[in-house]
Amino acid sequence: MDRFGRVHTDLRVSLTDRCNLRCTYCMPAEGLDWLPRAEVLTDDEVVRLVRIATDRLGITSVRLTGGEPLLRRGLPQLVARLAALAHPPELSITTNGIGLARSAEALREAGLDRVNVSLDTLRPERFAEITRRDRLPDVLDGLRAAHAAGLAPVKVNAVPVRGVNDDEIADLAAFAVEHGYRMRFIESMPLDAQGAWDRERMVTAEEILDRLGARFDLTPVERRGNAPAEEWRIDGTDALVGVIASVTRPFCGSCDRVRLTADGQLRNCLFATDESDLRALLRGGADDAGIERAWRTCVGGKGPGHAVGSPDFRRPERPMSAIGG
Repeated sequence: MDRFGRVHTDLRVSLTDRCNLRCTYCMPAEGLDWLPRAEVLTDDEVVRLVRIATDRLGITSVRLTGGEPLLRRGLPQLVARLAALAHPPELSITTNGIGLARSAEALREAGLDRVNVSLDTLRPERFAEITRRDRLPDVLDGLRAAHAAGLAPVKVNAVPVRGVNDDEIADLAAFAVEHGYRMRFIESMPLDAQGAWDRERMVTAEEILDRLGARFDLTPVERRGNAPAEEWRIDGTDALVGVIASVTRPFCGSCDRVRLTADGQLRNCLFATDESDLRALLRGGADDAGIERAWRTCVGGKGPGHAVGSPDFRRPERPMSAIGG
């Protein structure tokens, strides 16, 4: 629990800062300087920290992120170890979908529950422009494989950017309805490596809903717990569409998330400007109680909100790809 009474049950674990796409709103074309292998947490270290989190700190949900987590060697084996903990969390993964076609079944058998796949466009040429890679067929194959493997609900995440892909909002929702996926739109955030985020190009939640409402009849769905997405049912279907309005409708007051970077730094907020070094404790011989104390201290110091748009806002030094989504 932090000083505002928020109880943190959701842990995001970044498994790597590396990625096989170069999305224009995330990183430069040449990529970034990746973490040296020796600085990245080992499987044993990840499992130990998640065990401490689930045994001692009340974490019930773990999402594996990156970079691109499917680049982590031996990922199904790591998932199986997490699923076999004494207090196994709900396990999910956020991925760009490349490589999911060949790994979805193994991940499901290992104990993965759900998957979120990033997809910002259905047009091959536009996909190549946004990601700087011609891999749309691989992502679509990955979505189908995840659905077939039973990693349900398969969620599709899109970040609309004005003048880039905002004309596809309704098309993406229709695609999700057709294939039985759950569509979610996310407001773009100032977490790109280039520092080029422009609020004027951010498509707001209100605009997203206007675009959806022009094609579909939407019925609001009661918000579930501390879930970040506001959801609507598309009338005449069983499909839900969600909007995560991190900037214009921040949900900081009910945030239950904490993040662990690939190099073992604990962050109490996506926009945190400082971190707690759990890797140093692990490698320095700290016992579980010592790591628990450091974790509680980090969460206890969490601020009231991210303050995006205010004069006091400071961007974190790490970009999103190095923090973990």
